[in-house]
Amino acid sequence: MDVFSDLIRGVRAHGSLFGSSTLSPPWALHFVDGAPLTLCTVLTGAGWVVPEHGPAEPLRARETIVVRGPATFTFVDEVGTRAEPIACGEHCATPEQGGTRHRRGWNDRGGDAGDGGGATTLIVGVYPVRGEISHRLLDALPVVLRAGGGDTADPVLDHLAAEVCVDAPGQQVVLDRLLDWMLVCTLREWFDRPGGEPPAWWAAQRDPVAGEALRLLHAEPAAPWTVAALAERTGVSRSTLAKRFADLVGEPPLTYLTRWRMTLAADLLVEQESATVADIARAVGYSDPFGFSAAFKRVRGANPSEFRRTATTASPAAERPVPARTTPAGPNA
Repeated sequence: MDVFSDLIRGVRAHGSLFGSSTLSPPWALHFVDGAPLTLCTVLTGAGWVVPEHGPAEPLRARETIVVRGPATFTFVDEVGTRAEPIACGEHCATPEQGGTRHRRGWNDRGGDAGDGGGATTLIVGVYPVRGEISHRLLDALPVVLRAGGGDTADPVLDHLAAEVCVDAPGQQVVLDRLLDWMLVCTLREWFDRPGGEPPAWWAAQRDPVAGEALRLLHAEPAAPWTVAALAERTGVSRSTLAKRFADLVGEPPLTYLTRWRMTLAADLLVEQESATVADIARAVGYSDPFGFSAAFKRVRGANPSEFRRTATTASPAAERPVPARTTPAGPNA
């Protein structure tokens, strides 16, 4: 298990709705959910993504932008458009509210669009991000990141363009997984961009020593790791491992392990309500629940019971399951 796979495993599209319609200018779609992650890609045409706090970003055909919440954003035909913003929330993509071809307040011009010149088809995937594990991925992202055309996501776009045009059994699952594939490709391209500043764990994954140590810690977080044990498994001396890991990851290996264990424990405390603190402690590598509780409070700022009580009573709107969606539209006359 590599670090990126671990962090993104809780980020999944669910219930994507797609359509192929004509966006006729002027338009202004205000995405009001404030979802943790929203992926926008244009198959045809062009527009602008305008974050609530930040400069407008052009979005041309076969380009992709990922917007990090909780701030909202708007997709417009042009900056300063005269169109009145239409609020798009989770109900925009609910079949009972009109399905994929017709939206409340918008209409699909269909055959009235002539030869389709100027048509803009926008695909939007909204990702709820549940749990502490995936939030470590969000912490590494800017408010808006973009991936231009011509990268490794292009084959995914080809599949998306083909799939939205058919109505076949299993289409929903295919579209969800294509969106997930698209998100992974986009994030990898952004982390690897020339001159970029990826998070330390991303760059460290490619180092033969630190990268192997990270893989071991993520694959076996509950193992009784010591620096000596990690060094033996990676085939280097303890001093080499300790220095290489600290230089590339930014902290000693056992400090990283403790923080990762507490992240895992935080999610287990919420997901496994019937598990005791001792059960959670054993699951993340602690035989002594008191030692685990002390470590958890040191890292998270509250003891496990307090954290569980607070987390299970809170229900932030940004973490509600929100379906991924496509918003193809034309202004309602």
